[in-house]
This record gives sequence, structure tokens and C-alpha cells, in this order.
Amino acid sequence: MTKLSKYEKETIINWNEGERLASIYTFNASLKRRLADFSRNYPLLCRLERSTPEGGVVYVLDKSRLSIRLVPPYSEERKAAASAYAREHGFQVLTPGKKTA
Repeated sequence: MTKLSKYEKETIINWNEGERLASIYTFNASLKRRLADFSRNYPLLCRLERSTPEGGVVYVLDKSRLSIRLVPPYSEERKAAASAYAREHGFQVLTPGKKTA
């Protein structure tokens, strides 16, 4: 087993118009975790097809469950409003396991 560079650790979404399933091949830890959770909760819609010795996984899922969200950049007005809201209401970082009153 060889160690892959970050450049080689890619995510590939295979989607074609002729099938109802899409496949996702990824090394991304966050995406792997989200896909694992989704497949546990909805085994009829998503399943782990295989994992690679290098750490990649391939999940197959119903295409109706997959979406790509494009987020435009915030306008200067929106950034200013968010900043003003944070100054007014404070900003508190919550750490796991720590509860606030």
C-alpha cells in the first residue's frame, strides 16, 4: 500500500442519465462520514459498495437523494449585517460535551 498525496485523494461522482443510481468515490473524511451515516439510516437508498486499501470508499445511492448546492459569495451588505448581528449578540464557540446554561 502506497501513501497517496492530497492531489491523488479525489472525489468522483459518477452520474449518468441512463441509470437511477449514482456512485461516489471519495477519500474526503467528512463526506465518507456523511455517506456512512446516510447508508445506516437509509440502507435501501444508499450502500457502501467497496473500500480501497488506500482509504477511499465507493458508495452507490439513488440519484434522487444527491444534490449539488452552489453558494454565491455574500454581498458586502450581508457581511456587514452578519458582523453587526455578531457584535450585538456576541459570539460563543461551543465545544463538544460542554453545555451552556
